[in-house]
Amino acid sequence: MIYKKPVSVLVVIHTTALDVLLLERARHPGFWQSVTGSQEDDEPLLETARREVREETGITAAADEFIDWQLTNRYEIFAEWRYRYAPGITHNTEHVFSLCLPEQRSISIAPDEHLGYRWLPWRAAAAACFSWSNRDAILELPQRIARSP
Repeated sequence: MIYKKPVSVLVVIHTTALDVLLLERARHPGFWQSVTGSQEDDEPLLETARREVREETGITAAADEFIDWQLTNRYEIFAEWRYRYAPGITHNTEHVFSLCLPEQRSISIAPDEHLGYRWLPWRAAAAACFSWSNRDAILELPQRIARSP
């Protein structure tokens, strides 16, 4: 078995009006999240973010469209998902990115990973997330946008 690396990205996709894209997990209906995914091999984290966005939404974005927040979260991997990691691995390190789009757009979800998508105003999106790190990133979004060039 090829194990997943306990290193991942969280990509908050949002519009200039701060509507945030959320995806509903296929294995957990009712669980909403931003784009997430594990780093493969020695792939640069920015490339992990680009790949995961493309795979999960169909959006192809240039590297310079992503903002690396230089923020990491460390959290315990849910017990039900630990089989995907090497024995003894219990925690994951998540790197946060964002991607701003001019406006909402239709998304091509990965049906094996997600049931659907929705765009929500940032506060509502934060409240809808099951993940504390995703919620906190969305809540920080207005301040991050204010600081970006």
